[in-house]
Amino acid sequence: MKALIQNLLEQAVASLQAQQLIPADVQPRITIDRTKDKSHGDFANNLALMLAKPAKQNPRALAELIVKNLPASELVIKTEIAGPGFINFFINPNYLEKQIDSAFADSRLNVELTSTPQTIVIDYSSPNLAKEMHVGHLRSTIIGDSVTRTLEHQGHKVVRQNHVGDWGTQFGMLLAYMEELRAKGEEINKNLANLEVFYRAAKGRFDESEDFANRARDLVVALQSGDAECLALWKEFKEISISHCQEAYERMGVSLGLDDVRGESAYNDDLAQVVEDLDSKGLLQESQGAKCVFLDNFKNKEGEPLPVIIKKKDGGFLYATSDLAAIRYRQSALNADRVLYFVDARQGLHFQQVFEVARLAEFVKAGTSLEHMPFGTVMGEDGKPFKTRAGSTPKLADLLTEAEERAYELVKEKNQDMAEQELRKIASVVGISSVKYADLSKNRTSDYTFSFDSMLSFEGNTAPYLLYAYTRVASIFNKAGITIDSITAEVTFTEEKEKDLANKLMQFNEIINQVGKQGMPHYLCAYLFELAGLFSSFYEACPILIAESETQKQSRLKLAGLTAKTLQQGLALLGINTLERM
Repeated sequence: MKALIQNLLEQAVASLQAQQLIPADVQPRITIDRTKDKSHGDFANNLALMLAKPAKQNPRALAELIVKNLPASELVIKTEIAGPGFINFFINPNYLEKQIDSAFADSRLNVELTSTPQTIVIDYSSPNLAKEMHVGHLRSTIIGDSVTRTLEHQGHKVVRQNHVGDWGTQFGMLLAYMEELRAKGEEINKNLANLEVFYRAAKGRFDESEDFANRARDLVVALQSGDAECLALWKEFKEISISHCQEAYERMGVSLGLDDVRGESAYNDDLAQVVEDLDSKGLLQESQGAKCVFLDNFKNKEGEPLPVIIKKKDGGFLYATSDLAAIRYRQSALNADRVLYFVDARQGLHFQQVFEVARLAEFVKAGTSLEHMPFGTVMGEDGKPFKTRAGSTPKLADLLTEAEERAYELVKEKNQDMAEQELRKIASVVGISSVKYADLSKNRTSDYTFSFDSMLSFEGNTAPYLLYAYTRVASIFNKAGITIDSITAEVTFTEEKEKDLANKLMQFNEIINQVGKQGMPHYLCAYLFELAGLFSSFYEACPILIAESETQKQSRLKLAGLTAKTLQQGLALLGINTLERM
């Protein structure tokens, strides 16, 4: 509805410009706000105040002219001018009723497909294959996945890229340890069942044995030179390590698969070419033996340009080099219109520099958008980065297990007679959803505190609260003995709470667009929480199954049904499954 009102105002401005009452070269940015006080209408706009100076008009008088030139529309039942020149719009209840009927009948709930579909490459999760996934990988994985789902729902072509850390000096150490185990006749698979233990054991051998350390260094060189035996060992390690990640993705309901893995190693053969191409563009300078790009936009405290190191003195490459190769691949091979990087906020400077180098080198087209989507840190309740009691970074698998066990105790307490199998199923959904939603509901750019007690609460903006809200609506239809899709009656409003709920339901498309544009799933979480709250108010004020008439009952059932559909679709875009019973 915001877009429709904006269109009406655009037509009014064009009319006033044709009458030479507003300068023809003025192109105002029209914004529409939802009012907090319904006595001021449903939407408000400050266009008259913005145009008053260039039009050389009194704002209130200009507001009257704008209203007079608004085209007729069934959307707006009346307008009012408030204060110095704000224009308030009151939505026609009949129009709103028709929109509810239309959304209910539409499988997409009237969420529009984009008119300008893009190819959007999303870089997210990206664990280091030398170690098991831990809490630090949580935010990139689930925020990236939610935005991916949202953009796909809008009709964009989304290409997932799991840029795993599968190359580098640490692999020499790991391969040397694999060699030792194999020489002892031990099974590699068995030893890699716990990557953390394997990594620590390899690091221990590296630190205690000079011969082992030298062998590890030799293996790095051999691996980077393409030695067949080293590559075979490396591939075996990589496959087993990726399978650990895949288990976590499947457990969390994350839509990353094996085909989405394209790690640092995939760009190894292109790194020398990146250096050559930067050199041919005149971008490379030598500094203390290293090959660098100096950017005037990035300077140190002394005002000197900061270097982006492309190739080290010893001939090694850095993250910037592989990231530049990845950008070029994503442009040339994947034909990206947008590339989104869901990576820790601490990497902000790195991405700013890499993006500028990529543009200077013409690795991307002028219109391609490169966007770092930074996120904050997961904090413990002590205000420090989240750690276990032993002081180590918690494994993701252990966190998920604890969440499921806590959810099991919670659900069992409320359902003493429920079968064990169903209890476990519900506990799994509630536990995993709680961990994901606690993260997604927070502003991506902020740190947030990890607390099982808070995330598993049935009160406040939590997954259990929203899952329960959905089951509450489902129970109404169970009691009525009908399915949601069997409702065919038209919606008619008789109470203000019905209109409040309907207005919120009609915001769904607007929220989806906001998430897709800004990469901020917490907007969707806040919307679903508000929707659940408005449904609760509607349910208390407007009897459904004991409504005054069958017409009123069917109308309210349709509002309840659309609420359920919207909650279910919204949670699905967050990567969360709903339950019919809790």
